[in-house]
Amino acid sequence: MKGVELTKMMQALSLTNLTPQIDLSDMRVMTAEINRPALQLTGYLEHFANERVQIIGYVEYTYLMQLSDEERNFKYERFISSKIPCVIFSTMTRPSQSMIDMALKYNVPTFVTERTTSNVMAETIRWLGVQLAPCISIHGVLVDVYGEGVLITGESGIGKSETALELIKRGHRLVSDDVVELRKVSDVTLVGSAPDITRHFIELRGIGIIDVKTLFGVECVKNTQAVDLVIKLEEWNRDKEYDRLGLHEEYTEYLGNKVVCHSIPIRPGRNLAIIVESAAVNHRQKKMGYNAAEELYKRVTANIAGRRQS
Repeated sequence: MKGVELTKMMQALSLTNLTPQIDLSDMRVMTAEINRPALQLTGYLEHFANERVQIIGYVEYTYLMQLSDEERNFKYERFISSKIPCVIFSTMTRPSQSMIDMALKYNVPTFVTERTTSNVMAETIRWLGVQLAPCISIHGVLVDVYGEGVLITGESGIGKSETALELIKRGHRLVSDDVVELRKVSDVTLVGSAPDITRHFIELRGIGIIDVKTLFGVECVKNTQAVDLVIKLEEWNRDKEYDRLGLHEEYTEYLGNKVVCHSIPIRPGRNLAIIVESAAVNHRQKKMGYNAAEELYKRVTANIAGRRQS
């Protein structure tokens, strides 16, 4: 069954549960969209997006509170009985006991938060968007290098985990080893994370499993990271032409999103950790508007033009 567990959302958003009698174990949210039930509370239920998380802010709350008890109960019951996943009261508002009783009657979890309506809406959409984003699992290692998410791929046994371990010892942070879960949170952003079962662990052939968080400290691990760059490790091929200037970017595609990709040939004596660091810094420099390859090209072109004039 797809969707996000309601208990997980409650914990992630720090919501207070006013209906603990309701069993949340099998309840899920199926969409990242949210709804503020303004028209629905007035009685207009046509085109009601009842599959969404419902957020009642200060305006909706004050509207309900100025109604008579009979009218408030009638309109709120029509709303709460519409098979909605849950209701969140924001901006320090709190439902009356009759509202809570109706939530219990129709098995609708009801939460409260002290955060403002705009804040809780934005955070709910962002968090659900990540959790419900299209997801694939790939073989590789994801490391945060100087703030850039570097996904290291390549054949099994080529040295991905060893490279990640060296990067960790140099002060960078591990996100995932062996299996990386990639989520498409937007048309330009991929977010990587580790499966729960392997989070913070690295497998080193000949040694076994090591716990990075325990050995090197919490500052050396990270739960999620946007993927900015892909480093593909491959065996050195004498007959293959490798890019030596970097004037033209190469890309790889995951879930329809293109990510800059560098193919790094492996030979004895090459320090992969330093190469990955340099690639990350160079990529960051390009995003800030400076391209070393283009600068070199301009210098060479200017030098040739100067010689011709002389």
